[in-house]
This record gives sequence, C-alpha cells and structure tokens, in this order.
Amino acid sequence: MPRLMALLLLVGLCWPFAARADDPLAELASGNFSTVRQGVADLALSGDPHAATIISALQNSRLYYMPDGTLLIKADDDSFTNAVTGAPFADPDDEAKAVRVNNSVRGAIDAALGSLRLFDKDASARQDAAEAVFNAHDPAAIPALDRALAQEADPSVKRRMQQARAAAVIADPDAAEKDRLAAVSELRARGDQASRSLLSSLSGQTGPVADAAAAAVKSIDWVLQLWSVGESVFYGISLGSVLLLAAAGLAITFGVMGVINMAHGEMVMIGAYTTFVVQQFMHAYVPALYEISLLIAVPLAFLVSGGVGVAVERSLIRWLYGRPLETLLATWGLSLVLQQVVRSIFGANNQQVDTPGWMSGAIQLGGLTLTLNRLYIILFAFLVVATLMASLRFTPLGLRMRAVTQNRRMAAAMGIRTPWIDALTFGLGSGVAGIAGVALSQIDNVSPNLGQGYIIDSFMVVVFGGVGNLWGTTLGALTLGIVNKFLEPIAGAVLGKIVVLVLLILFVQRNPRGMFPLKGRAVEA
Repeated sequence: MPRLMALLLLVGLCWPFAARADDPLAELASGNFSTVRQGVADLALSGDPHAATIISALQNSRLYYMPDGTLLIKADDDSFTNAVTGAPFADPDDEAKAVRVNNSVRGAIDAALGSLRLFDKDASARQDAAEAVFNAHDPAAIPALDRALAQEADPSVKRRMQQARAAAVIADPDAAEKDRLAAVSELRARGDQASRSLLSSLSGQTGPVADAAAAAVKSIDWVLQLWSVGESVFYGISLGSVLLLAAAGLAITFGVMGVINMAHGEMVMIGAYTTFVVQQFMHAYVPALYEISLLIAVPLAFLVSGGVGVAVERSLIRWLYGRPLETLLATWGLSLVLQQVVRSIFGANNQQVDTPGWMSGAIQLGGLTLTLNRLYIILFAFLVVATLMASLRFTPLGLRMRAVTQNRRMAAAMGIRTPWIDALTFGLGSGVAGIAGVALSQIDNVSPNLGQGYIIDSFMVVVFGGVGNLWGTTLGALTLGIVNKFLEPIAGAVLGKIVVLVLLILFVQRNPRGMFPLKGRAVEA
C-alpha cells in the first residue's frame, strides 16, 4: 500500500511536466536548442493563429520567456507583450530570458515560416514560401506541403511546392526509398545549384538512391555548364554594348576626319555628369518626374556633349588637320583640362546617380539571371546605333557626311561646305558619346576619370571593326566583349585584356583596315 501511494504521488508530480512536453509554447521556453527547434516545428503545425507572430519574433531575436514558461515579445521601445494574448506585460526586470537560437533552430524557423505562408491568398507569396521551404529542406514541413499541394491550383506554384517537398524528402533519412527516388528525379528536373548541393549530400551513401543522385549530379553539372556559357555570352554582349556606345561616336569622327581624339572619353564623362545634374534638378524641383529623369537626360546629354564637341572642333581641331601627332597631343591635353574643370565644379569624389525602379531587378530565365539595367543598356545601345545608321543614310547631313568620307575634294567641288560638315560630324560623335555617358552612369562610377577607362577600348573597337563603319564597330564591340568575358575566368581580367590586345595586333597586321573597311576613291588612295 505505501508503494502504491508513492507511485501515485510520483505520477501526480510528473503529470504537469508530461502535459507540457507536447506543448509547443513550453518547448520554446525550455532553453534547450533541440527542444526549441521541435517547438518551432510543432507550433507551425498546430494551427495556432499566433504561430506566425511568435516564430517571426523568434527569428528577429525578440522572443523571451519567463520562469513560469510565459512567452513575451519585445517591442522596439523595449516594452513587452504577452505572445499569446497580445496584452501588455509589466516590466519583467531581469527575469525574462531571450529564447536562444543556433543554425539548426534558424533552419527550422525558415521552414516553419515558409510552411505557414504556403496557405496565403496571394500566389506569389505562396511561391516565395515554397522556395523558403526548399532552401530549409526540413522534413518537418512535409505534412504542411502535402496539405498545400492538395488544394493548390496554380501550376507554377504547385511545381515549386513539389520541389520543396522533394528537398524535404531527400533530407529525411527515414523516408521510403520509392519517395526518395521520386525526389531525386524532381530535383534533377529542377537542375540548379541548390538541387545539386542537396543531391551531393548523398555522395557518401550506397544504394539505388545514392546511384540515382550521382547520375542526377552529372546531368545537372552539364546543364549548369551550358547556363554558364549562356551567362558569359550575356555579360559579353552587355560589355560589348557599353563599348559600342562609347565607340560609335568615335567611329564617325575618326572615319570622316581622321582625327585621333583622345578627349572622346571626356565627352562620355560630360554625358554622365549631365545625367547627375538632371537627377538633382528633378529631385529638388520636379519630384513627380524623377522616375523618368534618365529619359530626359538622354537628349540633354546629347546636346551638351555635342555642343562641347562643336566648340572644340571650331576652336582647336580645325587648325590641326593633317597633323596627327599634334592633334593627339592637343586632344590629350584637352582631356586633362576637361577633367580638371569637372573636378573643380563637382569635386573629385564619385557622384551618385540613382537607378529608376523600372530598371531595377532581374529576370530569371532558367539558370540565367538577366539584370534589367544591363538588359536595358543592350537594347538602348542597339537603338542608338540603328538611329545613327538611319540618320547617316536618310538625312541630308548623313548624305553630305558620307560624301565627305568617300571623297572630300569632290564633295567640296560639289558645293558641300566641308568645314561645317567636319564641325557637325565632330558634334554628332561627341553627342553620341554623351548618350553613352547616360548609360554608363547606371553601371559605373560617375567621376572625372570615367572616360579614361573606355578610350583605349573604344579605339580598339573602331580599328578592329573598320574605321568609320558602324556595322564593323557593332560587330567589333560585341566580339571583343564576348571574348573578354570568356577569357576572364581563365586568365583573369588583366591578363585577359592583354591576350585580347595581342590577338587584335595580330589581326590588324593581316587586315590593317579592319573587318569592314570603308570604300571610296579618297579612302583607297
């Protein structure tokens, strides 16, 4: 009888703790990492309406517990509220302790929050939640994923949920072999780096699942290599489009007048600073138009840089025709003067040019991430070149410019005022350089030295494509950009440029006039 009484007393004492062992809130207040992790998973599956709030507070290090197990949430003003009721809680002094987390608990938090958002009304929120669960690959999320899959109607969201479930199954060593094989197949179809990492975690194991994972890793490696080539091509075209914008104006100037303009890079710099001034003006006086400030800056940069170009040609260049060495030295000195003028006005520090919202973000195309700002610059570069070609072909100025390019003496004999054609041509080339500065302000530092980084590459593009030929300049810019991007991972950025320069020298030795040389009596003479 005494033994029976002692047993009943022991059960009575242990009963409250046994009841609390299955309570997610009590688990969170335990102070033990593994118990807290289990509490996060249990709370996410409990259906508690406060689950998201409590787990988010834990994620942000704002969840506390009292000695009696009461959970508190700390606000920004250091006040506390009851995590369950939301009622204010009196100052807990030093009794409240923060619920500690480690990497294991953080993974459970990500999975739990993802699980809770799987049932959101917004499809994009559900897709983001499925991606979060995929990254956490916590087996505890499988029940929630099963419920979400049963009621999901959006095909793309359902696909993400299936991938998230496959990741969780792969991470569960107790899952059935049939389910794990299906998960391997699902991850192989996804074919990204995250899937490869999950499948690689099975490399030390044996059996059908490990063999299927090894085969899937090889397949994914092949797919990733193809995407890597595509990424190099995209960034090569992006670099080529930047070179094209910087070199298009130089191709016209050099082709018509034969002037080696070392100040061409400063025309690009003037265009970039024009963009900065336009944005500052819009921000201060017309904030409603701030989002389209780049569109307004394009024609203004063309006019400002073009005007400077005409002034330079009329005051300096026209006295140096036929004297290439003096022209080179004079324009190099002019570039230093322009840099110092801008440095005196705006200072030597880099200036901030904002990227508008419509140019921010990226597009995911399979395993390829296309940043919108570079994508817009590529389209902009081809639009500028197309407009330039149309102007040269269909406008009176373009007709006269082509006449002067092909035979200057004959054009002068036909009544064309070649000095003014030279001035307008130089202004047109400088204006296009200013437009290039608008684009470069989105991907490079706007500083007095901005143009120095592009002047040598611009001359390389012009010589490689064919002096004065826009088709050759376009193809030359894209070719050099793509070759550079393929050489950088192998030889490095500096050595890659040296290799490109050596290849260009060898090419010019065999084709001194470039890929697409201009034709005409004066040119061929």
